[in-house]
Amino acid sequence: MKDIAYIVQLEIAGDTAMWTRPDTGDSPVSYPAPTYSAVKAIFESVLWGPAIEIIPLKAEICAPVQYHNYYTNYGGPLRKTESIKKGNCYQLCATVLIDVCYRLYAEVVPYKIKGRLPQAAKNWDNATTSPGHAYQEIFARRLKRGQCFSVPCLGWREFTPSYFGEFRDGTHVMSDMETAVIPSMLRQVFSNGYQSEVAYLYDTDVEITAGVLTYGKGEKPC
Repeated sequence: MKDIAYIVQLEIAGDTAMWTRPDTGDSPVSYPAPTYSAVKAIFESVLWGPAIEIIPLKAEICAPVQYHNYYTNYGGPLRKTESIKKGNCYQLCATVLIDVCYRLYAEVVPYKIKGRLPQAAKNWDNATTSPGHAYQEIFARRLKRGQCFSVPCLGWREFTPSYFGEFRDGTHVMSDMETAVIPSMLRQVFSNGYQSEVAYLYDTDVEITAGVLTYGKGEKPC
């Protein structure tokens, strides 16, 4: 029972989204669909626990892919040292997505490296017949009530959703969307799970077919 995977799903929509391509530097450009780690984070924003692992399966694109230039005064750590000391910002231009909507799917499995878990999580794991099923049930209740562990976002923290919750009847996958291939797509930064070291992981030749992006197993960490 402990090794069985359980499916969770949700719908999320918003005015603006940014799934940053790491190769686009200080003028960031969004991927056309959410990355593996972004989908994982969205599910974890509703319910998170170290005793289970969320494995994103696919993202269904339910609105046309539209790009837009977005300008903001950037005051983060990527500024020059002198600018940070003086408290100066600079204007950052990003290419974002607008009017987005996705249906996201993931499976939940027990976290396998028990030695990394805090004691409370170990106790819960030992006392629970099926952690994945327990998570699925709690997740469904919280999603229906609109509860979340942290406010979900569409990539960047300032891009909050206009809707997140159960699937809506009026939402449909963009099945007539042209097939697109993403040569290299960032998968995860902490690819070895809870409390792991930084290890970049990429998916290659990621294909969006009939409006659906299916997440692969990823290349080896680098």
